[in-house]
Amino acid sequence: MLDKKRGVKEILPDAINPYRWIMEARNLMFDKGIMESRSFSVPTICVGNISVGGTGKTPHTEYLIELLRKNHKVAMLSRGYGRKSKGYVKATHDSQMPIIGDEPFQIKNKFPDIDVAVCEKRVTGIERLMAENRDIDVILLDDAYQHRHVKAGLYILLIDCNRPVWQDRVLPFGRLRESIGGIRRSDIVIMTKCDGITPEQQEWCRSYIKEWKDIPVFFSKMEYGDCRPLFKECTALPDAGEILLVTGIANPTPLRQEIERRGTKVTMMQFGDHHNFTTEDFEKVSGKFLAMESRSKAIITTEKDATRLMQRDDLPEVIKQNIFALPIKIGFIGGEEKMFNQIIENYVTEDSRNS
Repeated sequence: MLDKKRGVKEILPDAINPYRWIMEARNLMFDKGIMESRSFSVPTICVGNISVGGTGKTPHTEYLIELLRKNHKVAMLSRGYGRKSKGYVKATHDSQMPIIGDEPFQIKNKFPDIDVAVCEKRVTGIERLMAENRDIDVILLDDAYQHRHVKAGLYILLIDCNRPVWQDRVLPFGRLRESIGGIRRSDIVIMTKCDGITPEQQEWCRSYIKEWKDIPVFFSKMEYGDCRPLFKECTALPDAGEILLVTGIANPTPLRQEIERRGTKVTMMQFGDHHNFTTEDFEKVSGKFLAMESRSKAIITTEKDATRLMQRDDLPEVIKQNIFALPIKIGFIGGEEKMFNQIIENYVTEDSRNS
C-alpha cells in the first residue's frame, strides 16, 4: 500500500548500511559548507529523485520546457548518461545520440529552439552555457539532485507513487541513492505515475512529506498519445491483435498496462535502462515478432528507446516496417497544474529580476 511505512525489519538494513552513512556524511559536509556548493545568477531548476531511475524525469522536464519556452529563453543541462564522449558538449541539429546521450538527444529533437548541453561537471556546464548565450533566462538541470557542487535555486523531487521512498531502502539493499532525509533539500515534491490514487492516499502522502519539510506536494500521471511510425517504411498502426513491446527503460509496467487498456495483447521484451541495443538484440526482436501468431501485429517502443533505434544502420527491415513509438507526457491530478505553473513562473521571473 502507498500509505504504509516500513517496519523495523525493513529499517534495520539501512541502519547498518555503510553506503547510506557515506552519503549522509557527504551531504553533511555540503550542508556545513565544508564542501562547496556554487550558486549562479541565472535561475536554475533541478529535476531529480533520490531513487534509481523510473520516476519520469524526462516527461516532467519536457513539461517544464513547454511551460517556460513561451516567455523565457530555456536551456537544459544533463550529464548525458551512457554517451560516448567526455566533458562539455553542446547539442546541435546534427548531434548524434551516442555523443550526447538518449535523453538530451530526444529533447533537442523535440525542442530544437532551446539550448541543450551535457557535462559531467555541472558547474562547468552552467558556466559554458552562460558564456555562450547571455540571453538564457533559466537552466533546467536534469537528474542533478545528488550533484551538490551546484546549488540550484529550485529543487523538484520526483517520487514514484508505485514505489514510494518510504517503502524503499538505500543501495545496495534497495533502490535509494540516499536516505529519505534527502526530501529536506526539495522545494517541491511531485508524486508521479499516480493513476488510481485516492484522495485519502494523497492526503497521507502530503502529511508524511510535511514531517520532513512543509512544501507543496503535487500528483501527476502519465498521459499517452497516438503511436507514430519511426520510419517511412511503416505509415499507420494497424488494428493490431498483438503488440511486441520493446523497451530499455527502468519501469515499463505502466506502458504495458496502457497498451493492454487499449484492448491489445502484449508480448514484452524488456532490456535494461538506457540499454544500447546490439545486432544480436535486433535478431531476437525480429525472431520474436515473426513468431507471433496474430495476423495483425506491430512493434511499439518508447520515445527514449526510439532515439537509439533510429540511429542504427543495422536495424532489420522487418522492424523498420512495423515499429512505432508511443509518446508520453504528464498531467496533474486534481486540476493543480495552474498552482504548479504559477510557482515555477514566479520563481523564474522573480529570480531573473533579482539577478
